[in-house]
Amino acid sequence: MTTNNLLSTSITVKKWTEKYSAIRNHSVEICKPLEIEDYVVQPIIDVSPPKWHLGHTTWFFETFILIPNFPGYKVFDSQYNFVFNSYYETIGARVIRTDRGNLSRPSVSDIYRYRDYVDEKMNEFLNSEYLTESLESLLELGLNHEQQHQELLLTDIKYILGHNPLFPAYTQEVVSPLDPIKKTEILSFSEGVYEIGFQGEGFCFDNELGRHKVYLNDFQITNQLVTNREYLEFIDIKGYEDFRYWHAEGWDWVKQNKARSPLYWHFMDGKWMHYTLNGLQEIMLDNPLCHINFFEASAFASWKGMRLPTEAEWEVASHHFDWGQRWEWTNSAYLPYPGFKKEAGAVGEYNGKFMVNQTVLRGASVATPKGHSRNTYRNFFPTHLQWQFTGIRLAK
Repeated sequence: MTTNNLLSTSITVKKWTEKYSAIRNHSVEICKPLEIEDYVVQPIIDVSPPKWHLGHTTWFFETFILIPNFPGYKVFDSQYNFVFNSYYETIGARVIRTDRGNLSRPSVSDIYRYRDYVDEKMNEFLNSEYLTESLESLLELGLNHEQQHQELLLTDIKYILGHNPLFPAYTQEVVSPLDPIKKTEILSFSEGVYEIGFQGEGFCFDNELGRHKVYLNDFQITNQLVTNREYLEFIDIKGYEDFRYWHAEGWDWVKQNKARSPLYWHFMDGKWMHYTLNGLQEIMLDNPLCHINFFEASAFASWKGMRLPTEAEWEVASHHFDWGQRWEWTNSAYLPYPGFKKEAGAVGEYNGKFMVNQTVLRGASVATPKGHSRNTYRNFFPTHLQWQFTGIRLAK
């Protein structure tokens, strides 16, 4: 082996150990403001207890990297595969999602010991001869997977605390301060053939691959997100009581849930308040709207005589506006790009199996970890969910 190769190997190991440590430590930092009782709560099926996120992301590295690739590795606890497997049928049986909140054991301290154990073994692995170039893509996937769960951690923590009758603050520090939206302009794009999809260097998920051409008609899109003030106008004209603005399924959702406002909004003592990570606060009218589902986004757009952009329109236009404060609903079903092919084995279950009954969101949010966003990122959720940091950008 030449000196240059040794230097290259040394640089590679340093890169991975530093990146691994930074991302793993961020998950712990997110949980520092929590009390022990907060770690176990699961108010609804879509919310996972914080301690489950910490265990599941650790399980990913143990299951996909250490067990098959690090000779002599001893599993921390053989029962954890059943507890922390999320949806990987290839890996075996698991606790059903609705029961994650029933896991008083393993304890929070057990899970932190699990993280320490796996982190120590991963550090040994990253500094060993077993870290090959072929495993780097799997390691990158694991780190991006943890970043996805960091966003879910904040989202779930907000739901847990935001449904506590006392509305306790997650932190007293300002969480991602927002600049008020002052002026909205309409951007126009001409019909033509455009290209969308990931290209270039760096990481992306498999659902972003397959850069391809799309034909778009003339369209217009706003350079700013919809504000709380604008959405309050929709509430004031009794938009939640007028079926004309809603999809049929959306109108069913309104009636079944007696919906009258976005998630976390409360009309108290004659004014609108909302729960934030800093506790219950009066709504800042010129801040971007947050926590609405696809039904609400579409109904608002219909009331305004506009629509939601398709994901292709959004990606083409995204170079011309700032994005990243809210995940933005599109009018596109989550479907595979041309040439998409699921990988073999459990990793192939990561995205492809969810390409049905889901709607695409684009952008990122204030909860998205730094370095985990790009304009080709294809997030996706069912149409009725509000708990993610979602907002609206209008098109026509």
